[in-house]
Amino acid sequence: MTRMRDEAPVARVRMPYGKGNAWLVTRYQEVKTVTSDRRFSRAALVGMDFPRITPAPIAQSEAINLMDPPALNRVRRLVTKAFTTPQVDALRPWTTATVNTLLDEMEEHGQPADVADFLAGRLPLMTICQLLDVPEPDRPQLRQWAMTMMSMSAVDKDAAAAAKAGLRGYFDELTAQRRDNPGEDLISALTTARVGDEKLSPAELSVLVMLLVITGHDTTTYDISNIVYTLLTSPDHLARLRREPELLPRALEELLRYIPFRQGVGIPRVATEDVELGGETIKAGDAVHVSYLTANRDELAYERPDELDFDRVDPVPHMAFGYGSHHCMGSHLARMVLQVSIGGLLTRFPALRLAVAPEEVRWNEVSIWRYPLALPVAW
Repeated sequence: MTRMRDEAPVARVRMPYGKGNAWLVTRYQEVKTVTSDRRFSRAALVGMDFPRITPAPIAQSEAINLMDPPALNRVRRLVTKAFTTPQVDALRPWTTATVNTLLDEMEEHGQPADVADFLAGRLPLMTICQLLDVPEPDRPQLRQWAMTMMSMSAVDKDAAAAAKAGLRGYFDELTAQRRDNPGEDLISALTTARVGDEKLSPAELSVLVMLLVITGHDTTTYDISNIVYTLLTSPDHLARLRREPELLPRALEELLRYIPFRQGVGIPRVATEDVELGGETIKAGDAVHVSYLTANRDELAYERPDELDFDRVDPVPHMAFGYGSHHCMGSHLARMVLQVSIGGLLTRFPALRLAVAPEEVRWNEVSIWRYPLALPVAW
């Protein structure tokens, strides 16, 4: 990918699924253009068998991630009204207590213990479900459906479609219940959110909550494992964090930039007219994928981009949460969960280390996410 970014930052590629070829954009500036220029549309994907890396499309037509402005702006305003930073801050004490409980269980289990199981695989789902007030007995099924949806294997196509339908049906029912009997949770807040006369339709609400559950736990689950692995294999950086725990929020931003958290690309956009980009002409109707991973390592945007540097002062923000109109709406929740979980882990276990050689750690090769399947540690 580095060579592609250097030699062909806007290139024609063939995806394993969908019809036709697509463009892949890998430089920071061009990625910024595609994700913020209205000549590139997400809504145009609806009904299109677009080039992709999963056998079945992940997004649904009513989803916010397949909207363009001004419809997108309307939904984001409503979500922002309900899903506030103070609401996330109010959840921090619960999250801290939950992390302590999970680490108690890990310590009681004894070493070696699997951080991916005891912490990363549990906390993010528990947190988003606490925010949404999803019944606890239902949570394992939601996790299984979410994992199945993200498979890149052709043999999982039917299972992925069934998982998507299962999630949609579940949240159709749950959101309908909250519309009739609202409580103090985020689903209820979204149900009752108003900006003027505007509100979320039943379909918009159901798909939005489904998206929040998937992205609200899936990515953070793998971020925790990836960050712990990176720190435990970067002893100088780990030692500095232990000496300077106040550095953690800034260090996490650099870790998010540095770590490749995906094994491919996500949802593309479609050019609505001919666009000149990076020396190439993208024709109207062409699908365009962007790589946030390569943008985060672009030497034109960052000094020494392939180095992990907690003192980085590059003026451009990382793209781990996307960019432009589809920047992740739950980034404030993800940051809080990462700060509490990583900070809690390092504080509880000041001598934490990998219990196996780094080359023995097994990595996911099936879903779109890049993460260690297990992360055995000792302390």
